[in-house]
Amino acid sequence: MKYIIGICGTGLMGASMAQIFAEQGYETLIYGRTDESLGRAKKAIHLEEDAALGYTTRLEDLGKCDIIIESIVENLAVKQAFFERLSQIVRPDAILATNTSGLSMNRICERVQGKERFLGMHWFNPSNLIPLIEIICNEKTEQKYVDVVYALAKAIGKKPVICRQDVPGFIANRIQFAVLRECMDIVEKGIASAEDVDAVMKYGLGFRYAAYGPFEVADFGGLDTFYHISEYLNEDLCDAKEPQKQIRDLYEQGHYGVKNGRGFYDYSNGKGEEAVKIRNRKFKDMKDCLDKWEEY
Repeated sequence: MKYIIGICGTGLMGASMAQIFAEQGYETLIYGRTDESLGRAKKAIHLEEDAALGYTTRLEDLGKCDIIIESIVENLAVKQAFFERLSQIVRPDAILATNTSGLSMNRICERVQGKERFLGMHWFNPSNLIPLIEIICNEKTEQKYVDVVYALAKAIGKKPVICRQDVPGFIANRIQFAVLRECMDIVEKGIASAEDVDAVMKYGLGFRYAAYGPFEVADFGGLDTFYHISEYLNEDLCDAKEPQKQIRDLYEQGHYGVKNGRGFYDYSNGKGEEAVKIRNRKFKDMKDCLDKWEEY
């Protein structure tokens, strides 16, 4: 079924999502608060002339949409107010989705009319290259709406997963931060350098995880082996509850990574722009491999 898709937000994520849906033949309407914001989105979107993509600054125009995906500022109060108003405008059966990367579903939809049709649809940047989409339920989300969004994600070539409980970090960020916490602990204790830890991930663990998930890796390695390792290793793993010194120091010094030229590595003097280009080329190569692996 070709739903009418509404995209709320004109940043890179919103523009990218709108382009993906329009490329796949869905009538798509992108909402922005101002003509200037819509102008920025238009510059970021590259489509054939006949693509079914429209632009509006009137929230009421989203009333015709079947599925509306929000990708505005990552601020709880702003999202709550936005969805409260939006839920009063659209049809009662229109699905409302948020692209938040970590805010609570239950909190965002506190004032939504029809909480059963509200859920999370978490895309990953760059969304045109990374296949994963997390679908996150609030405590009242009905399965029929989850099924629609799941099928939609698959129809546009994505790999959806379902997070059935509204937990902090959903699935991906819980795993990502558990890994990062241990990696920083290894570096802070002088066990290995950041460069060598990254190498372990890229050329060892990451190499495996690109093809198989952690449960599959354990099955191939032997659950008896993994069980015995966990007997002595688990108690020695990092269990820090606060941000660790390494990332805290960088944050307090104003070093935020690629976005402003310095993080764990140096991205100044054009090195950040080059790093983004290399990352995107690698992601494209990986996506091509994954597409081929689907034939296995």
